[in-house]
Amino acid sequence: MIYEMAEQAKKAVENECDEYEIYIDTKKLIELESEQDKLNFAKEEIRQGLGIRVIKDNKIGFAYTSNLDKIDEIGRQAIENTKLNQKDENYAFSEVEKVKDVKDVYDKKIDDINLDESIELLKEVIATAKDSGCEVTGSGFGAESNQSLILNSNGVSIENKGTEFGVALSVTLQKEGKVSTAYDSQASRFFELNGEKLANEVCDLAKRSIDTKPVETNDYDVVLDYYAAIGLLGTFMSAFDGENVRRGRSILKDKIGSQIANPTLSITDNPLLEKGLETAKCDGEGSVSQKTDLIKDGVLNSFIYDIYTANKENTETTSNGFRASYLSTPAIAASNLEFEFSEMKNLSEIDKGVLTTSVLGAHTANPISGDFSVEASNAFKIENGELTDPINKAMISGNIFEIMKKVEGLNSEIKQYGQFIIPKLLVHDLRVVGQ
Repeated sequence: MIYEMAEQAKKAVENECDEYEIYIDTKKLIELESEQDKLNFAKEEIRQGLGIRVIKDNKIGFAYTSNLDKIDEIGRQAIENTKLNQKDENYAFSEVEKVKDVKDVYDKKIDDINLDESIELLKEVIATAKDSGCEVTGSGFGAESNQSLILNSNGVSIENKGTEFGVALSVTLQKEGKVSTAYDSQASRFFELNGEKLANEVCDLAKRSIDTKPVETNDYDVVLDYYAAIGLLGTFMSAFDGENVRRGRSILKDKIGSQIANPTLSITDNPLLEKGLETAKCDGEGSVSQKTDLIKDGVLNSFIYDIYTANKENTETTSNGFRASYLSTPAIAASNLEFEFSEMKNLSEIDKGVLTTSVLGAHTANPISGDFSVEASNAFKIENGELTDPINKAMISGNIFEIMKKVEGLNSEIKQYGQFIIPKLLVHDLRVVGQ
């Protein structure tokens, strides 16, 4: 079906432009949400659409539709839209390259799962949390299959298929006039979610967070749990965006070959990772997926690019031109970001420190300077290598680029949250302000 749609779109534009690119995606979605412990939203649907980009006289045009009876019309609209843009010789579409195989990105379970089964799974999560003594403030479940095809006038024709399943839970606990909250989620390419484990861990975190104590303002060894880490790492990774570099919005500009991180740390953008949530044969403009070593042993090795920005910078795309759907054009984004440490520290090695499960306000960090001040959430004191008292509200401040020069990996499970595949992180001498 999608190949027939692509062929129709091709015929609509191939004789009216210099180059064309056709992108089609189909998604099957199941989405559930609860408000407190009552299911208040349930949806099962199929979304399908087509986007066309064309280049004519070095001008680019784009149009899209979900009405597949209007493919010819959308082709004409894309060509007409070139008139709205300036000439730019850096516009180009991907070239044919050998496509690499990707493994374990599709679960056939998606063909069988239905709304009733999904509702039962979420109900079990809610029931487990309530049985543990927690009040559910919200929960959600999602299952998605995605099939896409990208085809262009250079002979590129690549199809991707993938699935993703996810469950999330937030709870509140009240005890003797004291209140605590907790949140966590799971996501996987496969229907291997453990909702009972998630509910028990979230409730356990809420229970451990209930009887808080003040923390003295000081510089501490701070352990960033997974959510806390990714909250701050988003600012760090924005500096690798080739467009930010080109426009002078990255502090890493002109620092290729420089030591910018702890020598024990290497970061790889890996769209070929087995079971990776962002794994695919190609990016959103048909550039064949490739690994990119962003940091190697602490040294800055590369930025990430789409075709247009790479052409602007007289370099090659790193296959990082992604798009959310047929509704949008490609934009630079990372795929699976693997953080690998050659050495790992143990919690037992920390005499005096703080662990924070998540942080609030990470979006306010300065993306250029890297300065941040965030509120620690579900935080605990570390004393003589063990977690002790939960902490009252505390602020953590610092600079993400300075942090990365001394960050260490904590010996812990490697997990993927969104793009990030990380252990818990250990940062020395980070300012913690007690409240």
